[in-house]
Amino acid sequence: MPDQTKNVNQGQMEIELPESEATGTYSNLVMITHSASEFILDFIAVMPGNPKAKVVKRMVLTPDHAKRLATALAENVNKFEEEHGAINSDQKFDVPFNFRGPTPEA
Repeated sequence: MPDQTKNVNQGQMEIELPESEATGTYSNLVMITHSASEFILDFIAVMPGNPKAKVVKRMVLTPDHAKRLATALAENVNKFEEEHGAINSDQKFDVPFNFRGPTPEA
């Protein structure tokens, strides 16, 4: 069997973006919960005037990866604001926190 790793340089990884994911998924709300072993991010699309919102993507992360994501996101927000100015986040949003039902326990 030929060595299929020789085409990838040491320390590099080839990442495939499937066509079905290439356009992305719109979300304007994220609900985050966690247990001792994982973080769960539910990305939600809320449409004005519609009393029902939909979870469009759920991501489950280890605590280590959740912290790396938080750090990377903070760094990117800072870079964005340096280039484009401060992001206005004064808008308040009334979120129905009971959409999941009872709080899960592990």
